[in-house]
Amino acid sequence: MKVLVVEDEIKLQETIVEFLEREKIIVESADNYKQALNKIISFDYDCILLDMMLPDGNGMSLLKELKKLNKTTSVIILSAKDSVDDKVEGLLVGADDYLAKPFHFAELLARIKVALRKNLQKGEDVLRYKNIKIFPEDRLVKVNDVELKLNRKEYDLLYYFMLRPERVFQKTTLAESVWGDHIEMADNLDFIYSQIKNLRKKMKEANSEADLQAVYGIGYKLI
Repeated sequence: MKVLVVEDEIKLQETIVEFLEREKIIVESADNYKQALNKIISFDYDCILLDMMLPDGNGMSLLKELKKLNKTTSVIILSAKDSVDDKVEGLLVGADDYLAKPFHFAELLARIKVALRKNLQKGEDVLRYKNIKIFPEDRLVKVNDVELKLNRKEYDLLYYFMLRPERVFQKTTLAESVWGDHIEMADNLDFIYSQIKNLRKKMKEANSEADLQAVYGIGYKLI
């Protein structure tokens, strides 16, 4: 799961990021409109936590840009404004939920999970592809109804592919999506090959009908 936190209050932004990372969620952040828009255009996110009041723009404008880009990302508005009109406006423009500040982090996490189930899994609690099932809330993977043991990154990779089967992804896209902003510290992308190699081996040993196929000169896809 990859979340973008768009929040100009740096202390709050950092607190949210730290909390979500402890929950084993990949997190990126932006503290202004321009930075957030560039990230939204360049990368896919499972959920965006969006502050309405940004120093160089408006959260509503970002919601409209998401619509133009045909992005299906879940959006939860975070705002100090708690009026009915503001909530209605945000939901009509395309947000999935609205959370007034201050809020409890347990509630924020619960709302993220609900929004993901609605948008990415079309209301289902289980992701299915061929004979693989993923139970996102439990971070559990089963092949032929037998649990497949994966490490954190292997799970994140498979989850990302399962949300977008048969679509080709470049190594850089996979790295950004699974490792987030931390990818900037990497010298190269060889670790992507290593993780996919290990994941493919485990899938094969579990008699998975699905496989991760290398597309020469581009990247990988789930087939």
